[in-house]
Amino acid sequence: MALSLAVSPCPNDTFVFHALIHGLVPGAPPVDLTFADVDVTNTAALDGAFDLVKVSYAALPWLLGDYELLPCGGALGRGCGPLVLTRDRADLNGATVAVPGDRTTAYLLFRLWAAEQRPARIEVVPFHEIMPGVAEGRFDAGLVIHEARFTYPRYGLSALVDLGEWWESDTGLPIPLGAILAKRGTVDPAAATGWIRESLRHGWRDPAASQDFVLANAQEMEPTVVKQHIELYVNEFTLELGEDGLAAADALLGRAAAAGLTPAVPSFR
Repeated sequence: MALSLAVSPCPNDTFVFHALIHGLVPGAPPVDLTFADVDVTNTAALDGAFDLVKVSYAALPWLLGDYELLPCGGALGRGCGPLVLTRDRADLNGATVAVPGDRTTAYLLFRLWAAEQRPARIEVVPFHEIMPGVAEGRFDAGLVIHEARFTYPRYGLSALVDLGEWWESDTGLPIPLGAILAKRGTVDPAAATGWIRESLRHGWRDPAASQDFVLANAQEMEPTVVKQHIELYVNEFTLELGEDGLAAADALLGRAAAAGLTPAVPSFR
């Protein structure tokens, strides 16, 4: 039986899962791959659509009944947070803000940070439309992630806030962005953890092996930007969440629940 896997086409996911997807991990089953942006997988996972799936940490309160958090493969780190981009605004009061999904970690962090501000409207739009939309004046501000950290100046935009810096200065913890979940009763979480870790180690041992696959699926095709993306988002937390990673997840979801933004969940530690 093939293992259904849903991840994003972003370079960090294609780098981490390249070996597993291509049958290079000994003992792992064949993989039936679906590429989807995280706002899509956050919703699809509600119906148990995949055996292994990349979702936002912000979506976990609605998913942990059917899925288990794996201690590897996801996106956590320091200096890698979402950005709020504008052309020239000093705040978001009365603004129309474009966001990539309403259950993304980026949007949850935005809501925590912007609690004292009053945007006029939030619009969920495809990620690739956000920076052009802000540059063209369709939106007053945009919430962006991933490659946009490296490319937003090309659109004449400035960062109103780096939500990762805000989070780290407030908590001292890494920022928990994307999580890998295993479907309960379908996937052995210990076995899946082993497959993903071996896939990651394969990528680190031979980075050139995944290069064509990564570049073919990246929204930003420039090799230098793709390399920066992987170096930033594939890190020690991708191999092992560890105490700091689990504490970060607890802090994010604990604050969200206390603010009434998400249901409460048990501690991961």
